[in-house]
Amino acid sequence: MDFGLSQEHHIFQENISQFSEKEIKRIAEVLEEKGEFPFQLFKKIAGLGYFGLTYPPEFGGAGSDNIMLTIFYEEVARACLGVAMGIFAHESLGLYPIYKYGRDDQKNEYLVPGIAGQKIAGLAVTEPNAGSDVGSITTYARKEGDEFILNGTKMFTTNGSVADFLLVAATTDKKKGMKGICLLIVETKQLGFSVGKKLRKLGMHCSDTAEIVMQDCRVSKANLLGEEEGGFYSIMKTFTRGRIGVAAMALGVARAAYEEALKYSKERIQFGQPIGKFQVIRHMLADMAMELEISRLLMYKAAWMEDQGLECVKEASMAKLYATEMVNRFTTNAIQIFGGYGYMMEYPVQRFYRDARVMAIGEGTSQIQRDIIAKRIGL
Repeated sequence: MDFGLSQEHHIFQENISQFSEKEIKRIAEVLEEKGEFPFQLFKKIAGLGYFGLTYPPEFGGAGSDNIMLTIFYEEVARACLGVAMGIFAHESLGLYPIYKYGRDDQKNEYLVPGIAGQKIAGLAVTEPNAGSDVGSITTYARKEGDEFILNGTKMFTTNGSVADFLLVAATTDKKKGMKGICLLIVETKQLGFSVGKKLRKLGMHCSDTAEIVMQDCRVSKANLLGEEEGGFYSIMKTFTRGRIGVAAMALGVARAAYEEALKYSKERIQFGQPIGKFQVIRHMLADMAMELEISRLLMYKAAWMEDQGLECVKEASMAKLYATEMVNRFTTNAIQIFGGYGYMMEYPVQRFYRDARVMAIGEGTSQIQRDIIAKRIGL
């Protein structure tokens, strides 16, 4: 077995790490304080081709693999999770379904400019009364001639108020349950589409999150993505791939917390020696180093399986579950190692702590991941 990265992966990892340190990490606190979507940074990242890592060259992509994508998300999230989350919602949730299920004309109109950073995308599934239970969404798409008339409200939509288009999950027949769900490409300038409100969050302040409202929003049937009754399957497949990306982002934040705690443990002197010399701190950091390796192996395995075209629902859920629960432990421990200073806003560990909490909720809660894993092992 070869557990090493290829030379190409190593070179990319070094490049994206340097970029993240120089262009993202140094301004992360400013971005978070402003609480604004980083449009200029978004365009710079697009200009370097990072939005098209796994997409074919004919659409402006690099044709790389999902291992490369996990490296990208880990390094960006290590610098700032808010920035990484905005990219993730665009690349993995907004563009991937178009690449996977869209027609050529849809790819040319939305995927190509999305990869180039000329249009910002997102996915709107969650509703005020429908989160984990996607099959119970009530946003209704009524067919009228060559159009769908959309009515409904979406909640917690990442990139919701900054996107040029969103993939919106809606039901065309509530009696059909999951089989009645479709995905529609909705341009945000469309009449009847509006942002209910931008949502304030505990963390990731530079990641845009909004409530979306559609009132008699007319969408051409040409904007139907895939089959009319195949929307639920498309969403689930997107979530499976997305969970690998979430695992990578959680790993990035966990690594940042570990590195800050390790550095501080060597500098902070108490009782005449660095606190890292005390067994309780040493063992805490040793466990963190071990868990980072475990998480990375789970993530790489799931990404490799995705690249091979193998079903990886269980593996993606395992990677996501382990990484997102790990990052919450890590960020708590990092603050504990920093002591009182960890609770102060001038140190980054408090940001890691606030940002990390949502990782075990979004893209399927920890409880949902355990249920998926249980079903896959025959329970």
